[in-house]
Amino acid sequence: MTKTVTWADGRVLPALGLGTWKMGEDPRRRQEELAALRAGLDAGLTLIDTAEMYGEGAAESLIAEALAGRKREEVFLVSKVYPHNAGATRLPQALARSLKRLKTDVLDCYLLHWRDSVPLEETAEAMERMRAAGHIRGWGVSNLDVEDMEELADPRCATNQVLLHPGERGVEFDLLPWMQARGMPLMAYSPLGQGPVLRNPALGKIAARHGATAAQVALAWSISHPGVIAIPKSGRAARAAENAKALELELTAQDLAEIDAAFPPPRRKRPLAML
Repeated sequence: MTKTVTWADGRVLPALGLGTWKMGEDPRRRQEELAALRAGLDAGLTLIDTAEMYGEGAAESLIAEALAGRKREEVFLVSKVYPHNAGATRLPQALARSLKRLKTDVLDCYLLHWRDSVPLEETAEAMERMRAAGHIRGWGVSNLDVEDMEELADPRCATNQVLLHPGERGVEFDLLPWMQARGMPLMAYSPLGQGPVLRNPALGKIAARHGATAAQVALAWSISHPGVIAIPKSGRAARAAENAKALELELTAQDLAEIDAAFPPPRRKRPLAML
């Protein structure tokens, strides 16, 4: 059964989406990356995550090209604002630039990329003004720990995007349970661990049992957590389609126990990991 996550507004989203970090930066790879995004969309990965930071807008422009000819309502678009652009005056300007690059009138969700000097309350108020104006359908944050979320204390925050993969499980100790208790989806970035995690023999053993790949096992592990949406990036069409198959992969109790043995879950609070 395909895994899904229910968003704050009631929309049901696939538990896997498409990440775009470092995409759109090399003109020689543009056609390959466009094919990867289109293949992912065709395979049902209809949530696309990006940021104004990614190639200073190049990833957003790439997405616009990949979406040409598709119905806007079929895609859930997420982008992120730089912390230095997250204030009352600069956030609307940054959002307008992102919308222009994405060739759309509205984002489904707009995130604060990480926290810096702008007060969270000011950012939240600016986000709400953009939602009231119809430029975004919702907003959230990224790279915020429990203490930050408690300071924000805003039920209108739709999500928190953080690092989560088998080799980096710190959020399982407190942040993920905190979000689950509030019905707030967690978006897991870099869910394949930038590669090295996939060479662990435990993942290969589990993959062999399922006729799957280590990457599919890692993704299935991430989205086995209730309320988690993983957003792997792939620059190749075949890999994007392969990733999508993780939506159907059901890990057994034995599989999960073997992953725990290879990548022990946290037993204490850890500083929030970031890339």
